[in-house]
Amino acid sequence: MALKAVANGVFAETHGAWPPRVIALHGWGRRGADFDSVLAGLDAIAVDLPGFGASPVPEEAIGACGYARLLEPVIEPLEEPPILVGHSFGGRVAVCLASTTPVGGLVLTGVPLMRRPPARPAAIFRLLRLANRIGLVSDDRMERERRRRGSADYRATSGVMREILVMAVNESYEAELSAVTAPVALVWGAEDVEVRVSVAETAKALLESRHVPVELSVLPAVGHFVPTQDPAGLRRAIDAMLER
Repeated sequence: MALKAVANGVFAETHGAWPPRVIALHGWGRRGADFDSVLAGLDAIAVDLPGFGASPVPEEAIGACGYARLLEPVIEPLEEPPILVGHSFGGRVAVCLASTTPVGGLVLTGVPLMRRPPARPAAIFRLLRLANRIGLVSDDRMERERRRRGSADYRATSGVMREILVMAVNESYEAELSAVTAPVALVWGAEDVEVRVSVAETAKALLESRHVPVELSVLPAVGHFVPTQDPAGLRRAIDAMLER
């Protein structure tokens, strides 16, 4: 394996020979190395998405479909449309890519495809936010409050990457999923509490309503991080897609 610049300053771990038959996209806060075991023996690349691993932070805040546009130059020159594999945030990017660019198939795992209903901030936080707007509470105090109340991913980011995270959390991908025509494999951990199996079931129903070939595999005793927790389970879905 070696790091290779693939497009727009984006780097990827390479497996096997070029051109790749499989392109893997990792989750938020992760990197392409998550797929090392999954892709062993394949002609494939595992991208370090911009802002993670070896790839630099985007110049401006972009959503998942903005990430997809950065990766289009990787796919467009390939003679054979690749299989896209996406975990979590990377699956969002993969769906955006597949909605506009010919691909051979999609393998998605733990992908938050539908936006969760927004949680109403606690009353004290709403008061602090109002006080900050009128100058009674400092920006530093508000930042401490946001970090204390935010998710681990939110606390770990700042600047453009935090803006991107907030954008992604508030995005929904039903429209992009409805534009997918390639076959789809949904591979979910039965114990995934971050993106529950019900999300995959909803996505499966949407795809079936549009007559897109789709299969759902639920992996027992596996959580959200399928690429590292059950690489063999994810690899089976990739191999089946390659054999179609």
